[in-house]
This record gives sequence, structure tokens and C-alpha cells, in this order.
Amino acid sequence: MNIGGFQKTSLLDYPDRISAIVWTSGCNFRCPFCYNKNLALGTAELFPEAEILSFLSKRKTLLEGVVISGGEPLLQEDLVDFVRKVKDMRLLVKIDTNGMFPERLNELLEQQLVDYIAMDVKAPKKKYPQLTGVKSDLTRIQASIDLLKTKAPAYEFKTTFIPGLLFKEDIVEIAEWLNGAEAYFLQQFKSKPPLVSPSLETTLPYHLEYLRETLKEIQPYFKRCALRGV
Repeated sequence: MNIGGFQKTSLLDYPDRISAIVWTSGCNFRCPFCYNKNLALGTAELFPEAEILSFLSKRKTLLEGVVISGGEPLLQEDLVDFVRKVKDMRLLVKIDTNGMFPERLNELLEQQLVDYIAMDVKAPKKKYPQLTGVKSDLTRIQASIDLLKTKAPAYEFKTTFIPGLLFKEDIVEIAEWLNGAEAYFLQQFKSKPPLVSPSLETTLPYHLEYLRETLKEIQPYFKRCALRGV
């Protein structure tokens, strides 16, 4: 598996769990606001998989889970094998995904290899090409949404709120699309360079008041809904 980043310990990325984070290299999207530019473009220096698995094995009594993020983890042909090795250590597995690979997502769910899924919903349907930088097959996004709602043991949807690209009405459209989901997080934009689009590096995040106004409007659509990164 192409591993382009590794964090030994995190208290934030897996809800209520102590985890390590594995970042895979390569993504099918080119979201202009992505701050993992080297991972998205597949240019990150790679870590040996055996080295990562060895570390996890030694720390498995101190860790509770492993977060596999990216890039886009479901692009990795050997992801299922890697996850199985992690699960054999009796560690929980969280996957971060953009939702474009429902078949592989379903494979993980069918084999009970994933415990938590976080899916980025980038935009309302009409803005998906603009926010992902590519032409997207929204039937695949919808299939992943349906899988999370019906099969995932635990899940969340999330959207990064980018000034100038997304507005309150866009977030409301997303909420209507995801209506009834267990959890949704509205994430504050951070202009952390290098971004895929350097022009966004000078963009200021929305004021907290605007985020709270937007949050109040969408909360009725979800069982749990909150701001993140503020």
C-alpha cells in the first residue's frame, strides 16, 4: 500500500479513541482547498508498509484504533489486505473517504473490516465539479451515502466550509440531501499551505457567527450536528 504519511498518536481523529493515523498517497479528486497536496498528487515520500505494521504491532496495547486517511484510501488496491492485518491486531479501523468507491467500501463493510467511516461530502450536487476539480459520477457518491446509512456500524458526514466557494444555502442543500443521517460536521476552512490551489492560501475563514447561523439552520436534518475546527 502507498503510505505517504504516518502519525503515531492522535486523540482527535477517531472519536473517543486513541489512534494512529495512516495517510495513503494518491487521490482521484483535485479539491482546490485540500491541504494534503503531496498526498493528493501522489508525490509524497512513501513509508514502508512493513515498518508501519511493525510499529502498530508493538503499540497495539496502547492504541485503540487506526485511522486510514489520504489522499483517498479506497484507491489502494491492497487496502483490504492492509486493514485485515490491522484488525488481526484487534485494533479498530476508521476510514476517511470521498465516497467515489462504493464497491470497495461495501467490501469492507461486508467483511466487517471497518468500524467507523467518515465521508467528505464536498458540495451540493450542482457544485461537485467545482469543489472536486473533476467531473464526478454522483451516482457513486449516492451509493456510498446509502451504504453508510444502512450498513456502517458508525459513521459521519462532513463538509469543509470554504469562503467564496460554499455559502449557507449550499450547506442547507447538503443537509437536505443527507437528511436523517446519524452525524454531520461542518468544518472550518483553514488556509494551511501548500493547498492544491495556491490562490486559496490567502482566503480568510468564515466568521464564527456565520458558521453558527448555518449550523442552527441545518441541525434539524441530523441526529447529531456540530462545528469542527473552530
